Amino acid sequence: MGLDMYLNAKRFISEYRDADKQIAEQIRSISIPGLGKRLVNSIETEAMYWRKANAIHKWFVDNVQDGVDECQEHDVSTEDLQMLIALCKEVLANRANEERVLELMPPQAGFFFGSTELDEYFFDEVERTITELEALLATDGIENWYFTYRSSW
Repeated sequence: MGLDMYLNAKRFISEYRDADKQIAEQIRSISIPGLGKRLVNSIETEAMYWRKANAIHKWFVDNVQDGVDECQEHDVSTEDLQMLIALCKEVLANRANEERVLELMPPQAGFFFGSTELDEYFFDEVERTITELEALLATDGIENWYFTYRSSW
């Protein structure tokens, strides 16, 4: 048990859009048990996963969930992800200033949410968030995907 956090990416597929024709053909060539060769109209994948990164979870709750934390799926824009990257970079730049880090990205206590200390795990998750989200947003064709965030606890 604990705080599990999922950033998912979804893309709608249309065999009528030039950019999707190859994907649509590949999907159609797969016979799905019980469905045959019907066209799958969307693809969804996990884009990033965190575990007990409660300060990052709090950021999502405050910035994309209107402060409501009920383990529901919420849309996340690429601008939101860029804001999170910028905040994470500012947190790392102020790593030696605990007061400033707590102001920028305060940890959130909760039922099995993990530590609220500004320890190595906290900063490792901030660094990993930057690395993985920057790589994700630099991916060719990323503009064809949309994102959602959901937590489970």
